[in-house]
Amino acid sequence: MIWKSSGSTGEPGIFVQDATALSTYDALLHAQLQSAALAGRYAVGLFTHAGRAALIAATGDHFASIASWQRARKGNPWPDARAFSVMDPIPDLVAALNDYQPAFLASYPTTLAILAREQRDGRLRISPACIWSGGECLAPCAAAAIERAFGSVVMNEYGASECMSIAFSCAADWLHVNADWVVLEPVDCNYRATPPGEASHTVLLTNLANRVQPIIRYDLGDSVVVNPRPCACGSPLPAIRPEGRRDDVLALRTVNGTLVQLSPLALTTVIEDATRHRFQLVQTGSDHLIVRLDVADPAKRNAEFDATARALNAYLAQQSLGNVQLSLDAQAPVADARSGKLREVICAVPA
Repeated sequence: MIWKSSGSTGEPGIFVQDATALSTYDALLHAQLQSAALAGRYAVGLFTHAGRAALIAATGDHFASIASWQRARKGNPWPDARAFSVMDPIPDLVAALNDYQPAFLASYPTTLAILAREQRDGRLRISPACIWSGGECLAPCAAAAIERAFGSVVMNEYGASECMSIAFSCAADWLHVNADWVVLEPVDCNYRATPPGEASHTVLLTNLANRVQPIIRYDLGDSVVVNPRPCACGSPLPAIRPEGRRDDVLALRTVNGTLVQLSPLALTTVIEDATRHRFQLVQTGSDHLIVRLDVADPAKRNAEFDATARALNAYLAQQSLGNVQLSLDAQAPVADARSGKLREVICAVPA
């Protein structure tokens, strides 16, 4: 299989996965589903709601999430598996999920957090037996809020386009590296090993399963902390807490004052389709966004902003946010001072 990355570091990649790698990813996922905490819910899900499974993701391009989902539909035990676009307005997505009633729900943490709020407020009315989270950093407090809202358990997976299954969550709120198939090296800015208990500057990934496109000491750009003590859950596998890219959910107001929450994955997908340059989207008011583009030439930067603004305005209009104002910032995108990684969607409005 071939899929592409979203290009969160500014340079999208294309990755080829051979049969051995795909089989390994399948086996690792099934091992997670057979854990004591999930096995019963997994079995119940097969017999309730007709075993329906829903993925909410960026569906308009050949990203790893949607490509692997479509492949899995052909071989998994779910009688019905359906993909929903993260680009859809939240009311439309809520209505579609209410109609579909999935037993399994999979999406990004920020999208799951938005849906959890819809569930708590009574607009979303679903009862998934199991929830899968991936693609972004999931904080323990966010996971707990999602589980409370749905009365379900969240399975959190740390993966990347370069290696679909790097680590999986445990009951002690750590992620355990699949160390028999993955080598993950936390390092500082000089690529020296980071001691356990300290946040790394980045991590170097080696994928031992994929031989058609070897990934050896690949700089992922994620910051992780390694548990300096044996994990309380009892697993002997290395335990980490990744920080990754921490983009914000934006809350904007329509012309009549209604608050609309927007997933950062949806926003970055829109912008990535419009420009191939590094960018940063910053909310500075309830109805104002600024765009930063990594283009030195002023004329080219203005042309890129025009294309980006057209794409964003079209998307915002679909969300009933046609009143939101966009402006071009003279400043280039600013990377995080500590991690050096670029946050692409930032809310700069005081809480």
